Amino acid sequence: MYHELPDDNTIHTALELALRAPSVHNVQPWRWRITDRSVHLDLDPTRAPPYADPVQRDLVLSCGAALHHLNVAFAALGWSAVVHRLPNPVDPNHLAAIELVRHRPTPLDIALSAAIAQRRTDRRHYASWPIPPGYLGLVTERAAALGAIVRQAADPAHDHLAEAIRKSAARHATDPDNRYALSDWSDRRNTAGCVPAEDTPSQGAEDELPVGDVATPPLVDNADETDYAKLLVLGTSALDRLSRLRAGEAMSAVLLTATNVGLATCALTEPLEIADVRRMVRRSILYDIAYPQVVIRIGWAPISMPTLPRRLVEDVVEPTDRDPFG
Repeated sequence: MYHELPDDNTIHTALELALRAPSVHNVQPWRWRITDRSVHLDLDPTRAPPYADPVQRDLVLSCGAALHHLNVAFAALGWSAVVHRLPNPVDPNHLAAIELVRHRPTPLDIALSAAIAQRRTDRRHYASWPIPPGYLGLVTERAAALGAIVRQAADPAHDHLAEAIRKSAARHATDPDNRYALSDWSDRRNTAGCVPAEDTPSQGAEDELPVGDVATPPLVDNADETDYAKLLVLGTSALDRLSRLRAGEAMSAVLLTATNVGLATCALTEPLEIADVRRMVRRSILYDIAYPQVVIRIGWAPISMPTLPRRLVEDVVEPTDRDPFG
């Protein structure tokens, strides 16, 4: 099969959309390299915020979401991605090499690409309008195509998981080192690669893969109202680096699919940092057939959230003329 790269404008457009992917604390922990025949995704460990994710679980998950965003963008632009995941055994930060072949965009390709710009992480309370069963079936199907399982948390597991989410947020909020570091990170006004405090709801939530408290923000959510969000658990058959990358891709598919049908979403990894919660989720929701990677709140929200700052393509791309597949 003959592989080639599209023109520079097409690559730039696809990368701009890929940079809209959700990431832990909005750190955007990725680097991209362009060679003569392929695009490469590398994890940038220097982007990790302090006191968070020491084993890089959330960072790899974030990069998986960016990889899927890129593939969706290329598909809408007329290119199908052939992805080689973890192509370099001696470099675990080299997460993917993407080769491209010409492709006729489908209506679904275009719809999912459009959803990239519309997607927001929304941790406000969701409305009571029911979610059609077909919508939940659709996100499950899209995740399965990428090697992940999605299960809805039903009572009583839903209540246990919701309580775990609240307790894990409270635990981080009372950790002085964690709170200082994340507040400093979130309060860097007008800085791409952080979570501005003005863009977060008053519950102490933050955009992208929220894992703790941030600086006091002004967006108001009525905490007295009942939250009708459904809780989905996305899991994989293993917990290795490849599984985390695939989980990020599947998470992106769930978020974009939900956005395309008008649903609000919020990806959460914080509760899964607690061993007891992981065991409960694996046993009660995934029935011991998969390992939980991320919890996704899904439901209806009345208005959209503001857009967070993103790094420029020029800031995250390293041009090179050497192709490792040559």
